[in-house]
Amino acid sequence: MDPEKLMNDLSRELSDNIKMLAKAKSLEEKLQYSEIVKNLSESLGVFLNLISDMASYGLDDLEE
Repeated sequence: MDPEKLMNDLSRELSDNIKMLAKAKSLEEKLQYSEIVKNLSESLGVFLNLISDMASYGLDDLEE
């Protein structure tokens, strides 16, 4: 799978779930969405850390 597409999909899903969390009425719904937001944030963070690590090692020059 294309990493850029995966990051975009994760970002979109994170945004959608943050909106649903804001609209949630019950405590159970809020808990459910907050767990989803946490998991999606951590998943997206893995990709961002990888990109940061690659940039610090100069591996981003390999694409050129």
